[in-house]
Amino acid sequence: MSATRREVLARSGALGAGIAFTGAVSELFTGTAAALGHSGHGPLLPDPKGLLDLPKGFRYRVLSREGEPLRSGEGQVPSNHDGMAAFGGRHGRVHLVRNHENRHTGRIPVPAVDGLTYDPAGKGGCTALTLDAHGSVVGERVAIAGTAVNCAGGPTPWGTWLTCEETEDRAGTNGYAKDHGFIFEVDPVDPHRTGAVPLTAMGRFQHEAVAVDPKRGVVYETEDAFDKPFGLFYRFLPRKPEGGRGALRAGGRLQAMRVPGVPDLSSVQETGASFDRVEWVDVPDPLAAGTPIRFQDFGPGGITHAQKLEGCYWGGSSVYFVSSFARSGDGSAADHYGQIWRYEPGARRLTLVIVFGPDTDVQLPGESPDNICLAPGGGLMVCEDGGGVQHVYGVTRRGEVYPVARNRQNIGTPDEPEWGEFAGVTFSPDGRTMYVNCYTPGTTFAVTGPWRG
Repeated sequence: MSATRREVLARSGALGAGIAFTGAVSELFTGTAAALGHSGHGPLLPDPKGLLDLPKGFRYRVLSREGEPLRSGEGQVPSNHDGMAAFGGRHGRVHLVRNHENRHTGRIPVPAVDGLTYDPAGKGGCTALTLDAHGSVVGERVAIAGTAVNCAGGPTPWGTWLTCEETEDRAGTNGYAKDHGFIFEVDPVDPHRTGAVPLTAMGRFQHEAVAVDPKRGVVYETEDAFDKPFGLFYRFLPRKPEGGRGALRAGGRLQAMRVPGVPDLSSVQETGASFDRVEWVDVPDPLAAGTPIRFQDFGPGGITHAQKLEGCYWGGSSVYFVSSFARSGDGSAADHYGQIWRYEPGARRLTLVIVFGPDTDVQLPGESPDNICLAPGGGLMVCEDGGGVQHVYGVTRRGEVYPVARNRQNIGTPDEPEWGEFAGVTFSPDGRTMYVNCYTPGTTFAVTGPWRG
């Protein structure tokens, strides 16, 4: 790329420390509309209400805040807003499903509701918001309760949300009455259709995100393991690949990815590096009854691990997944500030598309890129999760980086300010509204403006 790192940062208004990346940025937009050609929407303007700074011409609406009463009367809006997806409804309605990453210490739990509660001791879960054609909240209710550490997940082609527990806690740990570490399916319109049933065949581990192949019905899953051996990249082969509500309950086979000769993905440092002999190995014990999956014996060839496997989404004919960082001091084979990988099922090919690091030409400001979504105009939206002030950034196909939003809510002190991370960025089906969460204090925003400008 011809632009220097400083030139790009100057255009984005974000000179300073950051994370650089190199690679084929255009790969991230495969199967989407043509990428935006502009370099942003201008500088962020201070919000007089002290909540969310946006560019000129953009406006936000607070849809929901933790501690407020749920419109259903079931209790309070839970804390720790995380992953989220938007689904179209009748008469222009939009249904939002929002995760709550509450651990056993969560401030405000998801209220227990009959028929929707998995483990009464679990404080996590999901809530569902219904917006009318004008964007006003007309409904807010519990979608699933009694789960734990609901971090991310992913939408299905048949219009449900797969919420993921990022924990391996067993019954008897932290007061839990049941084992945790599962995926649950949530109906955004009528949660009682799906209930609170763990999809046990999809594995019990520290789930992060999922992506569904819309043609083959295969579900890809990332594992955000905190210690060595690090997480695995999985695929679930359902017995009913045609999909549909409830199809995943019919079971299937869970497999883990093996890249021959590559026990740790962090050892691959060159963008464009490609591996054509990817193998998939059956997981010996998907329920991890005795041993966590990443510790299990996968045979003479072993299995491929990676630190901090997080985001996962489907684009074109491939699945993309993110390793948010790797540190040799933690036990990784090498260091990086983030990788984005593409797996092509048809060719069984794995390719390193993007590497984040300190010495390349284009920088993504901020410390830790986390949640990612594709914007309707062809851009990429990235939630920042790190120290200091937190942003949502946009990235164009040409690698131009620009600020979209800045969180102004201080959860620290005047002397030592701290800002909550962004999470769950997603767009309405018509592409006119961006929805995003502030993790702490839990706040859901709807942002409108000239997204296609």
